[in-house]
Amino acid sequence: QVRLVESGGGLVQAGGSLRLSCAASTVTFDFYTMAWFRQAPGKEREFVAAISWNGGITRYADSVKGRFTIARDNSKNAEYLQMNSLKPEDTAIYYCAADYYRGTRFTYLPRDYEYWGQGTQVTVSS
Repeated sequence: QVRLVESGGGLVQAGGSLRLSCAASTVTFDFYTMAWFRQAPGKEREFVAAISWNGGITRYADSVKGRFTIARDNSKNAEYLQMNSLKPEDTAIYYCAADYYRGTRFTYLPRDYEYWGQGTQVTVSS
C-alpha cells in the first residue's frame, strides 16, 4: 500500500505560480511512474503530467505544455508540479497518482493508476 499526500495548493491570481508537492510513503518509490491529474467541478478527472520512474521521460497535456513542469526526487520519495502562468481554467482539485510501472509507455487514464492522494485545491482568479 502506498500513501500519497499532496500539498501546495491555494488561491493565486491569473499569471501567478504555484508549486505542488506529493509525498509518498513507500520504500520502492522508484518503481512507480508518477503523475498529476486534475478535476474541475462538473468535469471528469483529466491527465495533467507524468514522469517516468527515473525522471528521464515526462509527458504533458497540451493545455499545460510550456507552463507546467513535473519533477521527482527519488531520494525524498517526492513528486512536484511547478505551475507557471496560471489561468482561471486551471482551477481544479489536483491529484497525485502512482502507477507501479517502470516502462516508457505512459498511460493517461485515471483507471490505470493504483494509488491516489486526497487532492489539493488550486484556484486561479481572473
